[in-house]
Amino acid sequence: MAGDERLGRQEGSTGSVPDQCRHGEEASLALGEEPDSAPGRTRLELELDSGRGADVVRELRPHVPPRPATALSRPTAANRPRRPLADTAAVRPAQLPAAVADFTGREDLVRKLSDRLATSADRPAAIAIAGIGGIGKTALAVHLAHTARHRFPDGQLYVDLGGSGPSPADPETVLGAFLRSLGTPDAAIPDGTEERAALYRACLEDRRILVLLDNACDAAQVRPLLPDDGAPDCVALITSRTHMSDLGHAHPVDLDAMRPPEAFALFAQIVGQERATVERAEVMDVVAACSYLPLAIRIAASRLASRRTWTVSVLARKLADERRRLDELRAGDLAVKATFELGYGQLDPAQARAFRLLGLAGGPDISLPAAGAVLGLDVAETGRLLTSLVDISLLESAVPGRYRFHDLVRLYARACAERERRAVAEREEALSRLLDFYLATAARVYALERPGDRMVEHLEPTGHPGLLFETSKAALDWLFAEADCLLACVPKCTGESTRRRTGDLLLGALDLAESGARPRQYETVAQAVCDAAHTAGDSRTEARARSALGHLYSFTGRYGHAERELRRALELDGDDPVVASRASNQLGIVANGLGRHEDAERYLGQALEAFRADANEAGEASALANLSRLHVSRGRTRTGVELAEQGLAIYRRLGAPLRLANGMYTVGIALTRAHRLEEASVHLTEALDLFREARQPLWEGMAHFRLAEMHLAAQRPSEAVAHAEQSLALGGLGGEWRRFSFLTVLAKALMAAGQRTRAQDCWRQAQALRERLGSPEPEEVRQLLSTSAPDLPAATDPYPGHRDAYGVGPPLTESDPWT
Repeated sequence: MAGDERLGRQEGSTGSVPDQCRHGEEASLALGEEPDSAPGRTRLELELDSGRGADVVRELRPHVPPRPATALSRPTAANRPRRPLADTAAVRPAQLPAAVADFTGREDLVRKLSDRLATSADRPAAIAIAGIGGIGKTALAVHLAHTARHRFPDGQLYVDLGGSGPSPADPETVLGAFLRSLGTPDAAIPDGTEERAALYRACLEDRRILVLLDNACDAAQVRPLLPDDGAPDCVALITSRTHMSDLGHAHPVDLDAMRPPEAFALFAQIVGQERATVERAEVMDVVAACSYLPLAIRIAASRLASRRTWTVSVLARKLADERRRLDELRAGDLAVKATFELGYGQLDPAQARAFRLLGLAGGPDISLPAAGAVLGLDVAETGRLLTSLVDISLLESAVPGRYRFHDLVRLYARACAERERRAVAEREEALSRLLDFYLATAARVYALERPGDRMVEHLEPTGHPGLLFETSKAALDWLFAEADCLLACVPKCTGESTRRRTGDLLLGALDLAESGARPRQYETVAQAVCDAAHTAGDSRTEARARSALGHLYSFTGRYGHAERELRRALELDGDDPVVASRASNQLGIVANGLGRHEDAERYLGQALEAFRADANEAGEASALANLSRLHVSRGRTRTGVELAEQGLAIYRRLGAPLRLANGMYTVGIALTRAHRLEEASVHLTEALDLFREARQPLWEGMAHFRLAEMHLAAQRPSEAVAHAEQSLALGGLGGEWRRFSFLTVLAKALMAAGQRTRAQDCWRQAQALRERLGSPEPEEVRQLLSTSAPDLPAATDPYPGHRDAYGVGPPLTESDPWT
């Protein structure tokens, strides 16, 4: 046979020619050819990475795992068979695939692995490179093998084990091919995997040989092919989609996507440096669309290189459509999708279902409990399934308990979900379970943070109980850790059966809006719910979503937007106890921030009445706190203090740390205005500590701002400067309006501390900001920016020029006092 005639005639090889038909497959493997995987299958990764042809050898015996064995625990020198007499030292197989001429990137990894191969002291028995299809495992292994081949002068063996196909190579067959390549006569090659493995290791003794085991199926397939402790100068390089954690004494390498500069360099090598440099931004868009996967980048660059009339921007636009991206990443018979299909085709039904459904979830990753909700399984069974997908590189687990797809693998998983027979029903059921999980758990967080707030009792029922938390801190940690995933779930669930729950999820996750953690993302998904509900004529959901959106806008100083959304919410469903109380309360805050005190008093009175009608004590405390701020802003200091203390008393009774902080904060502001400064200091300092513990950086900034005001009033300018600088560093609620207030109080404190130059710089920034916001410039700003700037106003009137909530500036939260 042609294969037999070529056997042993590779570079440096003088092995014998087999004369038995049963060894035909071994002959092909000795040549580095591929065992049967599927009719017409091509070795995608190797072809792209090296340009080497791949012959398809059919009718190989399928791989049957050998009896269990511990890793690298084959015969030692004491009981190993002797080498066959015909063996000669002159046989030096040189079977490595062609060097990868345009290998790019991975410099640090190549250097570290090369260093490990350089000395016998650090040299591992094997290096196992794992990763998803197309990540560049073969390219790295071949490049590393060529880099280190001079350290293995007795030869290099290579085999493609066909692990990504349905019929992986049988280790017994591979061993027969290796033995021939090492000069063993056919007559000396025994039958049986164990016997051949023992002879193979005897042949490796006292030699320095590199063995490249490409595309391995699992550790059971690889173990018989590894050198043992009798051949300490031999090393095996293994590539596989499977993470071989059960392969002892092997150095694992988990290969990740390329870094952006490496991806650009690879693309530029293929299309030409000049062409890539001219459209560098577009090239970065293309490699980002390829998710920095080397196979995808090579295909995209190859398509562009073969189309001289295309610009990079044309390719970038084609790849921008996620639904067509995988179809675009095809060049001839090479395709990213085909690489993924090899892995998907090997999954059992439970794994395949998990792979498809997990691709539906949004967000950067997914937690184990959330994945269990998607699959409708308990956490233990879900963990086993997800671990099995991680082991074969279809999922990644960067941290314990969290899982993620490579971006292109996620697109493939979604495509698999869409082509299933029950595709629509299966997708809707999975997303509904995930929405239930997030809503139920967010409601528990809300209730734990706001004892006495009955809003959660008005939310839609769920089929999932939600997670339980022992502490408020644990609950908030969960909410902020899940923020991206939770919000990404919302726009996927705006259909008829799930829409109401999405509106309620926005309310349950209000801490994300109040903390400033995800303002743009929250706005986007809230608007999506508003639009979907409006189109469907669902006034209840639209009202709640607009109430949540108005809440967010008031926090970011967008008063006109906030007022519009909150009024619309009341018009849509003013009978809903949630909307009637919360929208009115927030409208009172907005009106007071805009200086419309009569409107503010009317709205806050309506809110107080609605909260009391619903027996919502936490809401009642919020309305009292906001009324306190209104009274203080109108000069009614005594009643302002009384109202703030009434609200604080309720918060103390309910025992909510964050709400207690809000109560302390409001009382501190009222006491400052009453010039009871030491009492104000105690309340504001305690509020600051509680905000910090609750991971509310914007509220921390607000507390520092109020402490700066208090110290300024007490004629302690150094302390005022320190707190004002902290407020600017942390930010606050109310967007640019709030920054204006921070700059103003810092300038006043610096002036009082004798730092006139810094004070004038702050005033200039404040003036520029005020002009950009389109508001009249305060007289105090003009005076302090003049060459003869006046001294600081008296301590009894520390507020001119930064009236914020007293005249201009942002509104406050509806569920806590004004900022």
